[in-house]
Amino acid sequence: MFDLRNDVFEFDDQTYDTSLRRRHVPKMMFDLGVSLILLIPLVVVAAVLLILNPFLNQGPLIFLQKRMGQDCRAFTAIKFRTMLPETETHRGAFDALETDRISSLGWFLRKSRLDELPQILNVLHGEMSLIGPRPDAFDHAIVFLRQVPGYAQRHQMLPGISGYAQTEVGYVEGLDGIEEKVAADLYYLRHTTFWFDLWITWRTFCVVLGCRGS
Repeated sequence: MFDLRNDVFEFDDQTYDTSLRRRHVPKMMFDLGVSLILLIPLVVVAAVLLILNPFLNQGPLIFLQKRMGQDCRAFTAIKFRTMLPETETHRGAFDALETDRISSLGWFLRKSRLDELPQILNVLHGEMSLIGPRPDAFDHAIVFLRQVPGYAQRHQMLPGISGYAQTEVGYVEGLDGIEEKVAADLYYLRHTTFWFDLWITWRTFCVVLGCRGS
């Protein structure tokens, strides 16, 4: 388990900037190459969901959400919808997930992480990376910025479709859970390398194949 009281906050911005510049090109090429390959399964999964949605997940195929990205800027994340449509969300930043709104097909999409597949379009648009801190809903992120130590630091790089916190910590709820996720994200930022990204990619496949998503 990660502890916010340990040296994870002994964070050297200059060291991080140098490390990020050194790995920027291979990371960018990795993101582009893998995302282009994933366009094929994205089209296939979207086609299947277009057939299944009217029976198992009535409503729009795609869910768009305003999230906090690099440098705390807002962007629109693209996902396959997993929850029943709602005109207005009332879920607070530290509230539990509204599991009663997840459709039967949505549960499968979440467990397999296929709901995240459309975010390769965000990667190709330069708003996300394949590996990095997961972006939170923008209104929730504003609350976390005020209440969670170190939360702003995790936005020094592009957010990721998957990340160290997702594979090693998993889905979290409440203040303690958010703090643990942030500690894992800052650990990743301090130790970021291309080979670390490849390891997280492998761990992500293990989670997907084991259907251990949120």
